[in-house]
Amino acid sequence: MSDNSVYQNPLITRYASKAMSENFSDKKRFCLWRKLWIALAESEKELGLNITQSQIEEMKKYAEDINFDLAEQYEREVRHDVMAHVKAFGAQAKEAMPIIHLGATSCYVDCNSELIIAFDALQIIKAKLVNVMDKLKTFAIRYKDLPTLGFTHLQPAQLTTVGKRAALWLQDLTMDYNNLVNLEESFKLRGVKGTTGTQASFMELFNGDEKKVKKLEELVVKKLGYDKVYGVTGQTYPRKFDYNMLCVLSQIAQSAYKFSNDIRLLQNMKEIEEPFEKSQIGSSAMAYKRNPMRSERICSLARFVISLPANCAITAGTQWFERTLDDSANRRIVIAQAFLALDGILNIYLNVSENLVVYDKVIAKHIAAELPFMATENIMMECVKAGGNRQELHEKIRVLSMEAGKNVKENGLENNLIELIKADKTFAAVHGKLDKILDASKFIGRAPAQTVEFIKNEVDHILKENAAVLGQKGDVKI
Repeated sequence: MSDNSVYQNPLITRYASKAMSENFSDKKRFCLWRKLWIALAESEKELGLNITQSQIEEMKKYAEDINFDLAEQYEREVRHDVMAHVKAFGAQAKEAMPIIHLGATSCYVDCNSELIIAFDALQIIKAKLVNVMDKLKTFAIRYKDLPTLGFTHLQPAQLTTVGKRAALWLQDLTMDYNNLVNLEESFKLRGVKGTTGTQASFMELFNGDEKKVKKLEELVVKKLGYDKVYGVTGQTYPRKFDYNMLCVLSQIAQSAYKFSNDIRLLQNMKEIEEPFEKSQIGSSAMAYKRNPMRSERICSLARFVISLPANCAITAGTQWFERTLDDSANRRIVIAQAFLALDGILNIYLNVSENLVVYDKVIAKHIAAELPFMATENIMMECVKAGGNRQELHEKIRVLSMEAGKNVKENGLENNLIELIKADKTFAAVHGKLDKILDASKFIGRAPAQTVEFIKNEVDHILKENAAVLGQKGDVKI
């Protein structure tokens, strides 16, 4: 039960999933520290240092039994979180106490654990991202042929299809996925580098044997399940990695922002709505309202995530020489909250994308109000083919279009351009063809084919590669 007398982080209580919240928990962080100490001790033993198997077994016994209270007590005394946990671990594993953290600096456990936590967080994000892509694919294919007004400058423009617009949302996510994979493939641990990154302490431990020092790092990294380390570091891993990582998260947030803003606009037009539950209240005052609350929440959280890379850029740019500690408190907040917020965004995005409601009759009504203007070129060309004068036809249709536009804008009437054309003998050649000319499907170009081709060429292989994680449902906590 939460303590309602103090501030509760809404990223935890309202938005992020349990999995992402647990990933950034103290429990995971400190268990990773102990895993790192065990891997270091095992590797040092294998390379000949005086460490016994019983010491290692004792460490393993308490690997996940974190004595938080004692660690907090020690930290109040020594003002150093890593040393506090060394002492707390040693209080349990008494035989192993002399060799815990042997040759290491704080950043051995701090940086490596942070990188592992970030990598695991990326896997959670990646899984949700491909699930959103899967839902949008289904939606795009279903509505690939349904004509709808396109908009440029937020003004009605040439027709597209509902599915083609969804393909645009999907394309953004495809780009994000590829960026995430590139980040994933470039991922490295800090490794075993010592105090300022020179491995001097380990050179001392192994009497100057460089081969053993290099082997030590190789063994430790392998025991942790990774295969790449930074070739050189100061005390910390390069803080530019944080910036690169936050840029990837920001890009996903940007894509979600675009999608949710489009849905908000479409919901205003009553063409497409996000899901609205039976007992959901749209407004505390106006009971009839169906507000796009979920899409608005995506926008809100996305704005936060998008703002964070600049913070990491400043941190990366202001690291003095081998390291300065002004990064620590900042990074504890920024990186975790970026992932928690993006996790919340994708939870909602998944929920909305799998439950979108399309009102095709409203869409058709909006097309009917604008299509006559768009069809004037086609009408004119048909008349020319029947022997009409192009210039005379152009002037006539211009005059009629102005009249129809005045009826719409000044008089609040329906667009009556087609009725005006039907009443004018100048256009007699097309009077029997107008329904065919005004068929909306004739104005969507290759939108359906583009949608299918794009999904086949750029999306399907991603979904196939990630088939094992598909099937997630969107979870809106509150």
